[in-house]
Amino acid sequence: MKKQAFNPYLPSWEYIPDGEPHVYGDRVYVYGSHDFYNGYVFCMGDYVCWSAPLDDLGNWRYEGVIYPRNEDPLNKEGKACLYAPDVTQGPDGRYYLYYVLDKQHIVSVAVCDTPAGRYEFYGYVHYPDGTYLGDKEGDEPQFDPAVLTEGNVTYLYTGFCGRWDKDRSGAMAVVLDADMLTVLESPLCVVPGYSHAAGSGYEGHSFFEAPSIRKIGDTYYFVYSSEVMHELCYATSKKPREGFVYRGVLVSNCDLHIDSDKPADMPMAYGANNHGGLVEMNGEWYIFYHRHTNGTWYSRQGCVEKLTLAGDGSFAQVELTSCGLNGGPLVGKGEYPAYIACRLFTDEPMGHVGGDKQPRVMQDGRDGDEEPGYIGNIMNSATAGFKYFDMQGVKKIRITVRGYANGNFEVRTKWDGEVLAQIPVVYTNVWETYEADIAMPDGVQALYLTYRGQGKAALLSFELV
Repeated sequence: MKKQAFNPYLPSWEYIPDGEPHVYGDRVYVYGSHDFYNGYVFCMGDYVCWSAPLDDLGNWRYEGVIYPRNEDPLNKEGKACLYAPDVTQGPDGRYYLYYVLDKQHIVSVAVCDTPAGRYEFYGYVHYPDGTYLGDKEGDEPQFDPAVLTEGNVTYLYTGFCGRWDKDRSGAMAVVLDADMLTVLESPLCVVPGYSHAAGSGYEGHSFFEAPSIRKIGDTYYFVYSSEVMHELCYATSKKPREGFVYRGVLVSNCDLHIDSDKPADMPMAYGANNHGGLVEMNGEWYIFYHRHTNGTWYSRQGCVEKLTLAGDGSFAQVELTSCGLNGGPLVGKGEYPAYIACRLFTDEPMGHVGGDKQPRVMQDGRDGDEEPGYIGNIMNSATAGFKYFDMQGVKKIRITVRGYANGNFEVRTKWDGEVLAQIPVVYTNVWETYEADIAMPDGVQALYLTYRGQGKAALLSFELV
């Protein structure tokens, strides 16, 4: 039986940000960096891979470690982190993994005969004379590689361009030979950074980091994280290294710009940096991105939303949901984990993660412990939003809560809507289940749970009966 698909799409104890999805055969594979729960910096783990069958996108399989961080000759002691990677299938049919180590400014490459086998170090991207890309005079430091192979050439996009750095141009692209390492055509800037965006059409959405590249029909789609960090934008061109025109925002991990059910300038999740890629599955397009958990920047989880490709080749921005790969709303009956909340906010909206009053997705134990996620640090006015459910005949709602809290959880179907039920909770140091009757309207609805009261609570799950 097919499983329902949630956001995040991987288990609640897994932290794979910077997700680059690629379809090989009848499965989709996601390659990303690897954060830790309670991590103190980005990307502390080895590269691992997860995959899912295209006909069952809620059923993800752990493929294991595909590349340990000490495999690179420059990192034999494992002191450097593996930053966001990408994978492409070369003209020889093998799979090539491109990445940059922290503290380095060159691009490393590993290779494998299968999409999710054990990759082996292959070499460093270099010019014909052997000079590494990134070392030649005039080169910009390499970061966040994205790759697209067409025939016997591969296009490699890299870049990091902070507002403060006027020496970096933006996102750069080179052409690689069939050996997947040798630069055939030197770097060109494809999307400008903040200091070079004036008059370009990218003002307010200039390139920051996180290049990703796809081709749809005869058009190249360049996805990137903009100067405001929380959004993934895109630009298009008929040529792979020139003529890219800004087209818009695909997704924001704090849900800014969306005004379908709230003011567009009101954040309803705690975002920060963002990174992801486009993929077509079963005739539909999706954008992968990541969210921030545990009240920090360093424990990020992969999420995905369905896009609609318009006739003119454009994508409209999508809202954050709890059911990204599900193909539609979740069943409006049964028990659901609280960690699938797509909106977390208080009466004082904030767009960026950080602060001791923010509710946050957490887990017990240490990184790697397969403990269920929950929402912790729930104080007065904290709201968790879940979208969407096909509600049919729901007459009762139950929640499982713990913590030294004394108050009520208000239940709504809109963030500012009528209170349909109140569920009293009391002080407890173990998980306790509480319930209330509710007259839930039938149809596709969101669910919002707002805590009003004293103390601090944690929410493990809710059940629609």
